[in-house]
Amino acid sequence: MQRFTISLDDELASQFDAFIAEKGYGNRSEAVRDLIRSRLGSDSLGEAPAGGRRQDRDGNWCVASVSYVYDHHDRTVTSRVLDLQHDHHDLVVTSLHTHLDHDHCLETVVLRGPTAEVRPCAERLVALRGVRHGNVHLVPLEPGSGTHSHGGAGPHAHLRPRN
Repeated sequence: MQRFTISLDDELASQFDAFIAEKGYGNRSEAVRDLIRSRLGSDSLGEAPAGGRRQDRDGNWCVASVSYVYDHHDRTVTSRVLDLQHDHHDLVVTSLHTHLDHDHCLETVVLRGPTAEVRPCAERLVALRGVRHGNVHLVPLEPGSGTHSHGGAGPHAHLRPRN
């Protein structure tokens, strides 16, 4: 583990300490590590800062958690959501359907694949007409160390979250 020192003006330090308390971090180091991981992950996915231009880099893979709320009585939105998931069955790992009340459902879909395919699929899911409160969280992936086999399956490598 490496150590480094940073200097912050009093106002920024106070805001950061309030952020740490609000989010439940144990200390400043944990919060800084998390913020650095988040920014490096965004950069590796080709995301730009707010208002900036982004461009996916070829060959990057990611996993995405896509959550959204919709009215299940609107059968057309249910159909659109399912059609889009089936159209991208190669990216969809799983989905979780939760009944919030008599009318509304929360669905969470996990996608995995090339970032250039996962991102547009995720963004389309939350942008579908009738979908509300959509959120996309992307995590960059990288190859794990080495290859291995499971039983009779051939050798393969796993992807892991980028540090």
